[in-house]
Amino acid sequence: MADISLSQMQVPDAVRSAGYWQNVGARLVRDKTAMVAAAVLLLLLLAAIFAPLVAPMDPLDGRMINRLKPIGTPGHLLGTDELGRDMLSRLIWGGRLSLLMGVTPVVLAFVIGSALGIIAGYAGGWTNTLIMRTIDVFYAFPSVLLAVALSGALGAGLGNALLSLTVVFIPPIARVAESVTTRLRSSDFIEAARASGAGALTIVRVHVLGNVLGPIFVYATSLIAVSMILASGLSFLGLGVRPPNPEWGLMLNTLRTAIYVQPWVAALPGAMIFMVSISFNMLSDGLRSAMEVRQ
Repeated sequence: MADISLSQMQVPDAVRSAGYWQNVGARLVRDKTAMVAAAVLLLLLLAAIFAPLVAPMDPLDGRMINRLKPIGTPGHLLGTDELGRDMLSRLIWGGRLSLLMGVTPVVLAFVIGSALGIIAGYAGGWTNTLIMRTIDVFYAFPSVLLAVALSGALGAGLGNALLSLTVVFIPPIARVAESVTTRLRSSDFIEAARASGAGALTIVRVHVLGNVLGPIFVYATSLIAVSMILASGLSFLGLGVRPPNPEWGLMLNTLRTAIYVQPWVAALPGAMIFMVSISFNMLSDGLRSAMEVRQ
């Protein structure tokens, strides 16, 4: 009977951790809005990955005789742009660069910002002051202005745009990581780990990372929509992707003169940007709500 009682005392701790994440997954799956957003994003991602197979035409092949055809034109389901290129093909191929510019800076900022924030939050003292006061310098500039200034200084191009956006998103992620880690540092299990002789690196790797990466990840997903808009804005201003490569922000720029001739065709890139941004926001909200489950 003593053995049975001991096993009964040990099981709940293991089950609690697994049960929490199972509950999060179940809550997320039951969220219809989040699932619709995830389905839209998955569909667009698959279309972008398999663009050579899905796109009906070459996105760079254009004929001036076919310029600015309306939506529903035979052979051009979504019409053509100002150079006679098929809009459906360019939207599909443009998803590759647009999603790349939206997701990559947030992923890089998540890695770098999380590392800086966790180091600052756990170390405290002058290390925290040095890192966070440096981070605060970037808060003096609005994100849009900072992205444009960095891209303008570095020059137009995909690589420089990605670098500029990464720098923009590192400060907010680092701030969230530092705040979560600072609250966790004084927890009883962290103090117990220190008392047992565990080193700082071991404590961070074993105890801290598993507890702080969840909230940081949820916050980072909410930044993808902002990154999409900023990336499209840079391309619209000529500071991102260079023509003739298809990218939704650049397509908005080149089609702006056609808005009075074919307004629906000219609005298609903007509609794609809006749809992807709102989908990322809804998925992020669903994930945040699901992770609020407590046992």
